[in-house]
Amino acid sequence: MPMVKAVCISKKKGTAKRNVGSGLLIENHGLENDAHAGNWHRQVSLLSWEKIEAFKARGAIVMDGCFGENLIVDAIDFATLPVGTQLACGDVLLEISQIGKECHDKCQIYHTMGECIMPTQGVFAKVLHGGQIKEGDTMRIVE
Repeated sequence: MPMVKAVCISKKKGTAKRNVGSGLLIENHGLENDAHAGNWHRQVSLLSWEKIEAFKARGAIVMDGCFGENLIVDAIDFATLPVGTQLACGDVLLEISQIGKECHDKCQIYHTMGECIMPTQGVFAKVLHGGQIKEGDTMRIVE
């Protein structure tokens, strides 16, 4: 069963996020106290734990949140899901709104590794229904 491995926030845009372990997802806003939350289509960012681990296996030294991701989840390959896919986690309901994003400024990860996985593996979602989310919670794709 897919499980939340990290919940990450940052106070300022353009900085790495840090794992805070749990948080409140606010309907049509995003993760409470995260700089990227707001009334737009990229309220929450998600990245697959397996993709991060594969990147680490190639020599990358990264911590939770280094890619700017809010939620790290194992056992879901987010980049293969179409826009409109819904994800449920307890009371929380998310809807994928964008797959990947262009990095306008090359991040430190890119300069070290020659690439960054967020532009191709990360997804963004809108919060359709809010609630608490924490490490260890299970997530599922709504069929």
